[in-house]
Amino acid sequence: MPSGDAASQLSSVLARRAEAVTRRLDALLAPVGGPRGRVVEAMRYSALAGGKRLRPFLVMESASLFDVDPEHALHCAAAVEMIHCYSLIHDDLPAMDDSDLRRGRATAHKEFDEATAILAGDGLLTEAFAVLASPRCHPDPSIRSDLIAGLAQASGAAGMVGGQMIDIAPGRDALDLAGITNLQALKTGALITFACEAGAILGRADDKAGRALRLYARDLGLAFQIVDDLLDSQSTPEELGKPTGQDEAAGKATFVGLLGVEGARAKARTLVEEACGHLAIFSQKAMLLEATAQFVLERRT
Repeated sequence: MPSGDAASQLSSVLARRAEAVTRRLDALLAPVGGPRGRVVEAMRYSALAGGKRLRPFLVMESASLFDVDPEHALHCAAAVEMIHCYSLIHDDLPAMDDSDLRRGRATAHKEFDEATAILAGDGLLTEAFAVLASPRCHPDPSIRSDLIAGLAQASGAAGMVGGQMIDIAPGRDALDLAGITNLQALKTGALITFACEAGAILGRADDKAGRALRLYARDLGLAFQIVDDLLDSQSTPEELGKPTGQDEAAGKATFVGLLGVEGARAKARTLVEEACGHLAIFSQKAMLLEATAQFVLERRT
């Protein structure tokens, strides 16, 4: 497990990289005039709202293992964050989770309207692929193609969209532990996994290194979701900046509901230990990725 120094360093690096991602998103999503300006405003409202920027951080930190040009990693990271923000907009819609609060303020469909929110999500989703297609992401078109294919898979029916479909499908409340694990591996884990894989793609990593990052990300993503369930069951909307208890109120199965609070905590700890174990081949270069796993376990928002 990482030392206290690593945790302190992680806090500083997370903040710096979050600021860099926000600046890049601000530039990529520049305001426009005319009738279409409203949808760009809604895209900016959601994309520039802050947050931990964990997924783009994972892109940049995994890329650093292979000495990737930081500019390339940052551009790719911005694309991943666009996908994440699109998913939040659509998750919050009345047809999905019907949430009024996100990151401590009104959700996009409340701040604007449902139609604009849908279009803003669509806009962020499609713009992400334009960002990856740019030479600013990488000069080699084959690398850009691999990134586009990987993000498409993580975002679509084999990833986030598929997970969301399971989440709203009949029988969701009766899922067992294997079912919940599969749901969250798609809905939450797929993009986290791609974020780490992106660094390996940018760095032309060998199969062994790429596999290690995939396994790390798989365990990290599940730990993240278990902690999310714990926070949802034990925190207030004011503390989290979003509604709490919605899954429980809807009768949906969760890790906490199936394992209990202590069982869920123990499972998250085990996953974090396993995630860090996969990074052993990178030695000290993966110090901040190890600290990230501990951060996920200990986070309070």
